[in-house]
Amino acid sequence: MRAMVLEKLGQSLVEKVIPMPVPNSCQVLIKITACGVCRTDLHILDGELTPPKLPLILGHEIIGTVVARGTEVKEIKEGETVGVPWLGYTCGQCKYCLHNQENLCEFAGFTGYTLDGGYAEYTVANERYCFPLAAATGPAAAPLLCAGLIGYRSYKMAGPHLATLGIYGFGAAAHILIQLAISQNIKVFAFTRPGDKASQQFALKLGATWAGDSMELPPEKLDAAILFAPAGPLVPLALKALDKGGKVVCGGIHMSDIPTFPYHLLWEERILRSVANLTRQDGLEFLELAPQVPIKTETQLFPLAKANEALEALRQGKVNGAAVLLVDFP
Repeated sequence: MRAMVLEKLGQSLVEKVIPMPVPNSCQVLIKITACGVCRTDLHILDGELTPPKLPLILGHEIIGTVVARGTEVKEIKEGETVGVPWLGYTCGQCKYCLHNQENLCEFAGFTGYTLDGGYAEYTVANERYCFPLAAATGPAAAPLLCAGLIGYRSYKMAGPHLATLGIYGFGAAAHILIQLAISQNIKVFAFTRPGDKASQQFALKLGATWAGDSMELPPEKLDAAILFAPAGPLVPLALKALDKGGKVVCGGIHMSDIPTFPYHLLWEERILRSVANLTRQDGLEFLELAPQVPIKTETQLFPLAKANEALEALRQGKVNGAAVLLVDFP
């Protein structure tokens, strides 16, 4: 099968022909149709996360069709369309799994990081970490499987009872989350890189009440702020924008160092917290909710062989919405 392989950190992916993966007893074999390109893929490629397995096939926003299954697979059938997210395996036995915190599992496996992912024609995935999708699901749904799910988990951590929400970093996750927030009558304030008028206009087009530079204060105090931009200096700026009792939620898996800030920014019961990974329950809730909104993603499509170009476009901030690799879609 064809795959775009990361052989060495910091270097471009290499197009290779490699053996077809073979599912174990608890896995399904998936013929991939599309795979989203996520900023986490860049963090992995750049060596900003704990060293991944190498060589590695990136990609954790996978849509495909089940073409074979292991002997112990019970629920998923051949021919079904499924989505595969970042969280690819948990042990079910550690203290976190036993307390409904599988996202913190001590022995978790992650798609496109410690497990091979979706920048390929085929992949294998544990049955428990495949979400059934409608048969006609197209590539525009791929970003829902990470940008959407992490955005949704961050949103749950920020609420409930929000009237105003700030979103710092207006990329794939933000353009999905804003649609959910506005559908629930929340005023959204979008913060972008200084001078990024295109992203600000994109946010306003999607219904943001206000859009401006991340160095600015919004015209109203925020009940909560979610940071998707991996920039630690945004944390004190977001705290400064909060109302009393507000929350800052850091939604990324990686962030540059947070600078020191005066205690009064945190005082009055403001909260600063991170979000780690996702749970299957997050996936079930969000994928049921998304068509009800309905959430519509904006995507820029690339063929599998152009994965390096997609990653570079994302790095340069040249993707409005989300980048998606087309692997085998009619």
